[in-house]
Amino acid sequence: MNSSYSCFKALLLVCLLCICVHGQSTKSIPFAVHDDRLELILKKAVAETIDEFSEIGLKEDEIAVTAVDLTTGANIVAASYRGNVPIYPASVVKMFYLAAIHQWEADGKLKIKGEVERGLADMIVVSSNDATGYILDELTDTSSGGELDENTFRIWAEKRNSVNRYFRTLGYNGINVNQKTFCEDAYGVEQQFRNYRGENRNMLTTDAAARLLAEIATGRAVSPERSREMLRLMHKDWEKPVKNPDEREFISHALSRGMRLWSKEGWTSKTRHDAAYVETPDGKKIVIVVFTENHAKTIGVIPGIARRVLHAISPPR
Repeated sequence: MNSSYSCFKALLLVCLLCICVHGQSTKSIPFAVHDDRLELILKKAVAETIDEFSEIGLKEDEIAVTAVDLTTGANIVAASYRGNVPIYPASVVKMFYLAAIHQWEADGKLKIKGEVERGLADMIVVSSNDATGYILDELTDTSSGGELDENTFRIWAEKRNSVNRYFRTLGYNGINVNQKTFCEDAYGVEQQFRNYRGENRNMLTTDAAARLLAEIATGRAVSPERSREMLRLMHKDWEKPVKNPDEREFISHALSRGMRLWSKEGWTSKTRHDAAYVETPDGKKIVIVVFTENHAKTIGVIPGIARRVLHAISPPR
């Protein structure tokens, strides 16, 4: 009897451990469960892309990818490749300011109307850096200007970090979202806040960007109504011809007829990133975030990774 009972307890413990391991939520996307198959898809997509661009020296540590499969709604799965590595996000950070300003309005701190509404739309739709600076000032009650003395700067920096504190309360880790985006460079107090050598620049992980976009896509960001408004600004008519070739070097270039796209891209002279939510004709709902470094002008890297991932999840007919 005792021996049988001991065996039963041991078997039960093993079963529980298996359930915990296979049902364990991802650390960075609390509402998603890690999926081994999706992880293999990402690794294969990255490996094949690196092989394709081997002649130009594309390396594993110059790519980060996270994917979230939202198709079922109830059983959301996710996986990543270097998804927890902080990388300068360029304009992808604007998605975080979009979510923050909706939370601020929900809390009664400001109104999204007039110039704020115009600035918010320009920040997302045309990715205006001037609009982004204005929105961040509104969010944090700060403004650009000359360098400040130590005490005044301390108060200014505390205010400017309010968006960081907000996302920290939501469990976002390993990110820094407190800087304006510039076409050229920061000056005065903005450079002072970067600590002059850039140590305090914006930083995001693909896991964090994928989590926020998944929250927006599923109505979890602030509220369902506000999430829908965020998506409205992020919607892309990707089949419409573009004049700037740079605009084609994103996930939109990996899509096929009938797919729908919502995204926020970003690029600099050294980085090229995209955070996209894609709906396919066969009902798949996928978030894909790809960050690349040191190959901003290389044609085909981001679309290549995204196409391989999408084809594996939703095979072309």
